[in-house]
Amino acid sequence: MAGFELPKHFLDAAAEHAAGPMPPVERWNPAYCGEIDMRIARDGRWFYMGTPINRPALVKLFARVLRKDPERYVLVTPVERVGIMVEDAPFLAVEMAPVVTDAGESLAIRTNLDEIVIAGAEHPLRFMGEADGGFKPYIRVRGDLWARFTRALALDLAERIEIREGRAGLSAGGVFFPLSAEAAA
Repeated sequence: MAGFELPKHFLDAAAEHAAGPMPPVERWNPAYCGEIDMRIARDGRWFYMGTPINRPALVKLFARVLRKDPERYVLVTPVERVGIMVEDAPFLAVEMAPVVTDAGESLAIRTNLDEIVIAGAEHPLRFMGEADGGFKPYIRVRGDLWARFTRALALDLAERIEIREGRAGLSAGGVFFPLSAEAAA
């Protein structure tokens, strides 16, 4: 993998997303103002009052002020905090490419909102079991916000699973991420 370069559209997405600094939502602690009728569906679509939000720029704007508090997902500004519903994970991992980092071989992951993260210690992978015996992989994007891998991407990821010291898992960025006992069952 030495010399591998990210595809141009990965770099374009990263540049667009990095156009401005992320707001410091983890430092904002305004009063909780209740729930609003906003939902992030399992398929990554955002809804307000039952209607899909079809403007990607608006969804990206809301995602920038999204945070996971211990009891709920919230949209937070310096002056208010409102709860929203998230059916599974707030983001989807929709594309990946192998990369080499200082920590070793890894995977660059692009979310459905064009955030790019590199799997490793800062952006760990986790695997949850499914009722049918399969597994759902996730990657931490920021804070306690995770992206669930799409089915197609999960199948690509499954091809990278290896056995180490009797445990199935995946190595990325110098870290071995084992499948949980329930994901391996």
